[in-house]
Amino acid sequence: MPKLLDRINGPVDLKKLKEEELTPLAAEIREFILETVAKTGGHLASNLGCVELTIALHYCFDSPRDRIIWDVGHQAYTHKIITGRRDLFHTQRQYGGISGFPKRSESPHDPFGAGHSSTSISAGIGMALARDLKEGDNKVIAVIGDGSMTAGIAFEALNQAGHLHKNLIVILNDNDMSIAKNVGAFSAFLSRKLTGSYYRDLKKEMQALLVGIPAVGHNILQFARKAENSLKGFLTPSSLFEALGFDYFGPIQGHNLPHLIEVLKNVRSLEGPVLVHVVTTKGKGYPPAEENPGNFHGVGPFDRKTGKTTAGKGSPPSYTSVFGDTMVKLAASDDKIIAITAAMRDGTGLASFAKTYPDRFFDVGIAEQHALTFAAGLATEGYRPVAAIYSTFTKRAYDQIFHDICLQKLGVTLALDRAGLVGDDGPTHHGVFDLSYLRHLPDLVVMAPKDENELQHMLKTAVYAGGPMALRYPRGAGFGVAMDRELLALEVGKGEKVADGDDLAIVAIGVTVNAALKAAEILKARGIGACVINARFVKPLDRQLILSEARRTGCLVTVEENALLGGFGSAVLELLEEERITGVRIKRLGIPDRYIEQGSQAQLRKDLGLDAEGIAAAVEAFLAAKGKSRHLACG
Repeated sequence: MPKLLDRINGPVDLKKLKEEELTPLAAEIREFILETVAKTGGHLASNLGCVELTIALHYCFDSPRDRIIWDVGHQAYTHKIITGRRDLFHTQRQYGGISGFPKRSESPHDPFGAGHSSTSISAGIGMALARDLKEGDNKVIAVIGDGSMTAGIAFEALNQAGHLHKNLIVILNDNDMSIAKNVGAFSAFLSRKLTGSYYRDLKKEMQALLVGIPAVGHNILQFARKAENSLKGFLTPSSLFEALGFDYFGPIQGHNLPHLIEVLKNVRSLEGPVLVHVVTTKGKGYPPAEENPGNFHGVGPFDRKTGKTTAGKGSPPSYTSVFGDTMVKLAASDDKIIAITAAMRDGTGLASFAKTYPDRFFDVGIAEQHALTFAAGLATEGYRPVAAIYSTFTKRAYDQIFHDICLQKLGVTLALDRAGLVGDDGPTHHGVFDLSYLRHLPDLVVMAPKDENELQHMLKTAVYAGGPMALRYPRGAGFGVAMDRELLALEVGKGEKVADGDDLAIVAIGVTVNAALKAAEILKARGIGACVINARFVKPLDRQLILSEARRTGCLVTVEENALLGGFGSAVLELLEEERITGVRIKRLGIPDRYIEQGSQAQLRKDLGLDAEGIAAAVEAFLAAKGKSRHLACG
């Protein structure tokens, strides 16, 4: 007997199934996701949790005519499988494959891209307004969950949605029990009945009847409304959303397909903004993920039987773990150090800090703006806050960096994890813009370590600098270098020459220093002498070191894992212009002016010419283009 999933090549095929076939289909999809992600890696726990919800949405609505917006986008695996991408699903997050997030260019069923979070309601309001301006009648459904409701933008959007009173359906996928820990049978029953047409028609008739009673009708109606709201408020967390102008229904058990379908069919015809609160279980159906959903949020390939990753053993510690260990070490002798993150305790390596110093660790949820202003407030009182946020997510709090931290010259350390190319999560997650958007802010020091040992020294440097500091470091394992036991504060703005050569100077920053050193070895074998500078600081630059090597060799090549526009190489060009240095030729290597798709870090660096061979080839081509002997300095 053929599997049900084999018959699903789009939402139209799903609607051909009988309702009683949907539950076994959910089991097949859950197994398909589990089998695939165990081999390829990906976001597992949240996707196992929203299988039934996704099926119910596509069964009750008409995508792509009806717009279904996923937020956070990493919970859209079932959506992708149902909407014609089942045969490509094994390529998700792989080089040249489909994205791990909704992507407009990938499918008409993805009306809005969402690699970050909390944007669905805002986008949904825009789509609903556009629909009404065009006199359309399609539905707009914003599915928000996996912590996305903790961000301020979500509540800003709820506020406007209630004010505009457009037809908009918000599905709150409450998959971490953050709002409702108890889904009672009676409250679920009540929500299904309150969305039904019989109840709504009766309610309208009763309102008309009460208003018609002379003298006392309006008072009786107000009393009846209060009684209804009191009952709903007692049984459900409805007060907040109804205060914002939404009709609230829930909580609904998110793995009960008949209940989900009944409610969703009912709310299709409701007028105005509606919020349906659905409670799901992260990791549903896979015990290791249910027991430890954080470990299976984003996971590499793993053994299904044990739940343990299949990555090779013995690799060097990651930059993230070195950061976390150093935070614990620093905090042991300084009770002024505070750690802050935005829903990424494990992802930023702060789990050990949180366990060791729970009173000095704060996870503010997906609220990067608040995290940084909160840090600024701590700094005004003499504390040393370290805000650990992924580079790509820090962009969301740019104004707080400028206005609340730098303008007031406050001692906040920005620890930018996942800086540079991050790999499989693709363009929404690559941290390749931070050097550009940070270095022009007055009083902000920006630095990047060449390896994991230098990271620990830079963290101490930042914490005790007394002013705004940004420390960016890459995703993944370090280089296995020896780790100093004693932490030292580096001299701010001081780089180092790590290799000698007379033909040109390669000035590298951060993780590219290692590639530059290997490139210098390749070039040496080809008769070209390249000195290598570990810049350490993007701002302030080591002016003396860079200028002396520029004058000595007459030729500079800068290397960075950041956008070329306004990045580290631009800073070096500006330095030469400020000092009126002439006769020096310069070549900048970095991220071109386009978005970089997903792929392994090694593959992407090779494609962009940022690995050792790529740097060496760029140097040779640069020298050859000038018509000089490659054995001569570029003068």
